[in-house]
Amino acid sequence: MKKILSRASLAAAALTLFSAMLAACTGGGAPSAPSNALPSSPVQSSSETPVPEPSFPSNSLPPSTPAPSARNTPLKPEDDNFRAKALYLSGWTVGSEEKVLHYIQLANSTEINSYVIDIKDESGLVAYESSVPLVQETKGWDGKYDPDKVIRAFHDNGIRVIGRIVCFRDPCLSLKKPELAIKTTKGGLFRDANMKTWLNPRNRDSWTYLVDIAREAAGKGFDEIQFDYVRFPSEGDTKAIDYGSDSRSKHEVIDEFLAYARRELPGVVLSADIFGIVCVSPADTEDIGQNLEYIGRSVDYISPMVYPSHYALGQIVNDVKFIRPDLEPYGVVLNTLLKAKERISKVEGYGAKIRPYIQDFTASWLGKGNYQNYGAEQVRLQIKAVYDAGYEEWILWNAGNDYSESAFIKKK
Repeated sequence: MKKILSRASLAAAALTLFSAMLAACTGGGAPSAPSNALPSSPVQSSSETPVPEPSFPSNSLPPSTPAPSARNTPLKPEDDNFRAKALYLSGWTVGSEEKVLHYIQLANSTEINSYVIDIKDESGLVAYESSVPLVQETKGWDGKYDPDKVIRAFHDNGIRVIGRIVCFRDPCLSLKKPELAIKTTKGGLFRDANMKTWLNPRNRDSWTYLVDIAREAAGKGFDEIQFDYVRFPSEGDTKAIDYGSDSRSKHEVIDEFLAYARRELPGVVLSADIFGIVCVSPADTEDIGQNLEYIGRSVDYISPMVYPSHYALGQIVNDVKFIRPDLEPYGVVLNTLLKAKERISKVEGYGAKIRPYIQDFTASWLGKGNYQNYGAEQVRLQIKAVYDAGYEEWILWNAGNDYSESAFIKKK
């Protein structure tokens, strides 16, 4: 594991990690991040360009003390020229003051200007103590970080904060409230290929739960709410699922959920993550409820996950065949986005802008000859593809937050 080499002046600011790690969905509390939970990213050298000292709020408020609501009002772009160049950060990462200081320094010294932070991740747990009644009732939260402190730290440095909510893949609430879960034809709970249970997107009570979490987060100062796993399951024995008597198509259900979120969250910037292949496949070919021509009607952004590693060997994208997609990051990203642009240009009133997720991880599971080591070169190729397709925003994904920081253009 790489170790962060922070400057001596920042060492005293390191946050003491929480005392005990919470087992997923066994109860709310304040767990600690395991010492090996996440690889750390190396600090960018500041020997050539002076880096402004990061600003971080004082420790005068204990984590449990609610902060004044005005302290974390969302940042507003000074004009329409703001373009997100973002990295995903997990709740554990931003629970470390040392790492927050590192990512503030990174944004102060490079083109990075935004971070996507987990509000609710794949565990189903909200990453901080939530006041949403159903979260409290089910103890569906853990104490990865203090959102008031973290958001204020980023905002004080002019950095935008996008809050990620994993929606229907929720093995916490679906176990605690099985009446909200996807069932099988035999009456049991459906489990995906990873043995995780899901909320039923056709059940509106799950919509209320997710939007309540989003509303609370927006009130804490998150600049945007990003819905992930806003779909039906695609893994596991999906043919054994019984969704009940609801006759709506899957994409109608997902579209209605996003329209509901839009109505309930006026003035909040909303985005939705979608499979990259949705940009290529007609209608809802994947049978997950994501139809490109419809899913962007109620949100401000859609973020297709155009990771080259996630395309099938021999995949045809925009009439171009990619024998080993992971080896051709520029072509895969470019042609996916060009195809998406062509399709949505034909939809009147399509409101969402495209801001893709791109790959900064090595997909060794693809097997020898089918993958390459991803680093700064592959990251820049994908960013170039985004720009060449006519788009200006992007988010990098690495689940462990171990980014190729040398890829980022330094500020002059």
